[in-house]
Amino acid sequence: MTGRGVLRMAVLALLWGSGFLWIKLALTGLSPVQITVIRCALGAAVLLVLARLGRQALPRRLWGHLAVAAFFCNALPFLLFAVGEQTVDSGVAGVLNATTPLFSLIIGLLIGTDRGVTPMRVAGLVLGFAGVTLIFAPWQREGLAGIGALALLGAAASYAVAFAYMGRKLVGKGGPIAVSAAQLTAATGLSAALVPFDRTSTTLNVTAIVAVVVLGVFGTGVTFILNYRIIEDEGPTSAATVGYLLPVVSVALGAIVLDEPLTPRVVAGMAVVLAGVALTRLGATRSALAKRPPERRRRYQLSVMSTERDTVRRRSADDR
Repeated sequence: MTGRGVLRMAVLALLWGSGFLWIKLALTGLSPVQITVIRCALGAAVLLVLARLGRQALPRRLWGHLAVAAFFCNALPFLLFAVGEQTVDSGVAGVLNATTPLFSLIIGLLIGTDRGVTPMRVAGLVLGFAGVTLIFAPWQREGLAGIGALALLGAAASYAVAFAYMGRKLVGKGGPIAVSAAQLTAATGLSAALVPFDRTSTTLNVTAIVAVVVLGVFGTGVTFILNYRIIEDEGPTSAATVGYLLPVVSVALGAIVLDEPLTPRVVAGMAVVLAGVALTRLGATRSALAKRPPERRRRYQLSVMSTERDTVRRRSADDR
């Protein structure tokens, strides 16, 4: 990976991982519904401008699919994270967000899109949710189990549903920035429909305003562009690595900025969750390679070796 790619990954991890901190700060003066609406609107505004600059036209025939994706990928999880963080620390919220791949595996197995069931992936699934149980500690009086924790898990599961749906209905259907801008626009409308029913008493303050603006502009709009560039330049595997950094960033910021307790149980639970996610992904990679016909595996290996030789030759020529 290039130095620029590493820098982009670091910035993306910081922006995404800090999102849970900004939600917590925004809750000091805004309701979960208000945070969701403003976040979606600001993220949509950023992407609409970038789509216009990139000359990507908004889709015309995808609005039904976009509405479904907007609900499960934006409106619902954004709201659930804000609801959950009313009673759960921002660092814990970031850790639970990392369980999305576990829910994705379950959904893939249920709908038949993921048939690569291996002992390693099953072990990863069990290990991941064991880590969640360790974090919640429902057997202890001071455990974190409650409505807030369930809301956070619901948000992670909602992301998984959205990714499965988007993979079938939206991938490759137009410019990615324009499609995402349209999706966030739809999410703004869906979340705004809840405003008349929001009876939460709030007192607006500067901290909440700054937090929700940063969350919407950078944590929702700019992060898409960075993630897209990393996928484009470094590949999806490198982009997926960011997911392992988010819990670390969220826990660190929660402890440093908000003085959230960093208990050994939460740290151990985070490590177990990430280990479980890593096993499910490693198992998926090995399963995919095992299913590749021998001659295709051989061609693939030869192509990799050839690429590596060419890289070495170019570097040697540059050195000379």
